[in-house]
Amino acid sequence: MAYRDGVQRKHIKGLERSTLRERALHALRAGLISGEFEPDEHLSEVELAESFGISRGTVREALRHLQQEGLVTSDYRGRLRVRGVTSGEIHEVFRVRAALESLAVRTIIESPDEDGHKLALERLEAAIDRLRASEGDPAEQLEADLAFHHTLCEVSGNQTLLRTWSSLEGLIRATIVRVGRAEALANMDADRHATIVEAIRDLGVTEASRLVTEHMEAAAQSLAAALDSRN
Repeated sequence: MAYRDGVQRKHIKGLERSTLRERALHALRAGLISGEFEPDEHLSEVELAESFGISRGTVREALRHLQQEGLVTSDYRGRLRVRGVTSGEIHEVFRVRAALESLAVRTIIESPDEDGHKLALERLEAAIDRLRASEGDPAEQLEADLAFHHTLCEVSGNQTLLRTWSSLEGLIRATIVRVGRAEALANMDADRHATIVEAIRDLGVTEASRLVTEHMEAAAQSLAAALDSRN
């Protein structure tokens, strides 16, 4: 829908005809991630198409893509809705993240490419700097936190790992929006992330993997508890 309580959704505006599907996809994703749509809200192709000024088919393609990303789900009648999350799903997602990012640190540490290892550490340190600079700006802190974990997977050089992690990003964002950014900020402390980089540099696979796993377990616990308190 274009309106809720008489207020126009800022991401849902008329779109130019060029690259309509991509722009519709971007606008819908932004609206879902920012919380402009409520969990379980029905996403009407007709109303969205009218709001965008585009065809229902174009909207349908964008919604199906978002369904693949995990931001949209289908109910028992086949209607597409904004995906909600449960505390159980939060634990599942963060266990998968722990496995992926533990593999990433192992791959970085065990790489025989010394120059590549040095570059990986430099990029991770730059990501920490961005995270420190973002403190006090919740929206930027969220982006910096996700950028750190994306970088951790990217510098491993394992493209399958990176693609798998990226496929979870939409659901991670949706979880944070559903739970609330304030509750999530405690997991985005720069010092907690810096210990992971220090372990990659100095402490080896076992300690680095342990820190990643503990980081994910703590995040899952706090987010799930915050969600349960809202229900």
